[in-house]
Order: sequence, then structure tokens, then C-alpha cells
Amino acid sequence: MDLVLNIADYYFFTPYIYPATWPEDDIFRQTISLLIITNLGAYNLYFFFATLSYYFVYDHSLMKHPQFLKNQVYREIMHSVKSMPWISLPTVSLFLLEVRGYSRLYDGVGEFPFGWFRLLASVLSFLFFTDMLIYWIHRGLHHRLLYKRLHKPHHIWKIPTPFASHAFHPLDGFLQSLPYHIYPFVFPLHKVVYLGLYILVNIWTISIHDGDFRVPQSLRPFINGSAHHTDHHMLFDYNYGQYFTLWDRIGGSFKNPSSFEGNGPLDYVKKMTEEKFSNHAGNGCKNEKLFNGEAKRPST
Repeated sequence: MDLVLNIADYYFFTPYIYPATWPEDDIFRQTISLLIITNLGAYNLYFFFATLSYYFVYDHSLMKHPQFLKNQVYREIMHSVKSMPWISLPTVSLFLLEVRGYSRLYDGVGEFPFGWFRLLASVLSFLFFTDMLIYWIHRGLHHRLLYKRLHKPHHIWKIPTPFASHAFHPLDGFLQSLPYHIYPFVFPLHKVVYLGLYILVNIWTISIHDGDFRVPQSLRPFINGSAHHTDHHMLFDYNYGQYFTLWDRIGGSFKNPSSFEGNGPLDYVKKMTEEKFSNHAGNGCKNEKLFNGEAKRPST
């Protein structure tokens, strides 16, 4: 995060916001700057990618599902907008530790033996490490002592849209993001890679709420996508994973998505629409027969 902070200081904060006498490395200044950067970044990522997903990926026929709530999109957005500033408070405390040099983030690829190989390996390590911790944190949030207080607000959306991706109770949202921040304090990670992964995980969180249930056949056993996560919202006790199905399989909470079996929410909507059309057509034929019978009835 120090890369972003340095750019913001150079082009914006130092020349236009803060007095020249306030050092850039002052902890209070860094805290304020990180709060601004984190919130602006979170809102921009959320609205940009969730809006793209909503208009170009999300299947709007899902809004006809009986479990889709009235004014749901507006409610999802308002919930997210209100939660993100609170989520940013503990997040910034971790960013501050990174900026002040307490993490294992590094600048140069050549700082370690086999630098490029290690960089690529760190990406895979990051994904598997965070997926493992998120699984157990997420599953823990479903415990009856925590669920009602923390995680239930996110499960209001049984048929989520991309805008539900960040609609959490603030503590819930921070806890599920915590593995991303823990990783660079435990393992070496390149700063640019860390920023890229941070953006990626936000996009992925949006994608598993996007209602696009298509997954390449070869990846279906391994990737936890929107089909898996929508079933989690609807059925509660299954598919807690973030990226992969590995920990759900290990933990006994994996369920093959209903959408892959032909009885998912889209299938339900299509069936409901077909039945409605069939009933409407049947009533139309019946009315036509009655009308024709009336027309042919001999006059007295």
C-alpha cells in the first residue's frame, strides 16, 4: 500500500492538501491518507466492477424469482455503502503496519533466490492460503452464536446480485478479508503483486454473486463460482469456499450446484415462466372456445 500512498502524496496530498510542514512519514498523516485512499478505492472498485457485472453478466431474469426481494438492488447498494467505511477502519490499521515496514512485502524480484519463480509461486500460495482461512472463518460465522449477530445480514439476499458482494455487517466483512492482510505478514510477497491480488479478490467477490452459473466443464470439480455461492445463499450449510471447492470437500460441506443439475434458480424461473405462459395460453383457448360456442348458439 505504500506504493499507492507515495503516488497519492506526490501528486495530490503534498501539493494540494497538507501543509508543507507536515512530514509525509508522520503516522497521523499516513493514517488519514490511508483512510481516504482505502475508502475511495473500495467505492470505485465496487461500483465500477459491480455495475459492469450487473449490466453485462448478470441474468436479470433471476429478478423474477420469488425469493428476490422488493427494491433488492437498492438495498444491497445502500448496505454496502454504509458498511465499507466501517470495514476500512481496522483494514487501515493493517495497511499502516505495512507502510511502516512491519510486513514481509518487498520491492525487487531479484531480492530472493529464484525471484521470478518465487513470485509466481507466491500468487498460488496466496490464493490457497486465503481460501483455506476464509473457509474456516466463513464457516465459523455460520455458528449459531455468531450468525444472527454478524453474518445473517449478508444472507438476506437469497438470490444475490453483484451489488450484494460487499453488503456485509462491517465486522463480518473485515473478518472475511483478514486472510488477505495476514498473508504478507507471514510470507514474502511483492508489493505490486499484492496490490494486483487485492484488486483481484474484490473482483472475484463480485463475480461469485453475479448469477452467471456457467463454468467450463473441466473446472467444475475445482472452482467455486457463482453457481456454488448462490446455492450457499439459498441452502445455508454448503459451499463456504472462496475460490476453490477443496476445503468444502475436506470439511464435508461441498454440494454440487443445483444449477449444474438442472434445478437451480434460473431453471426455476424458466419453469415458472413456462407454466405461466402455458396457463395463459390454456385460458386463452378456453375463452376462445367459449366465445365461439356463444357465437354459434342458435338464437331464440
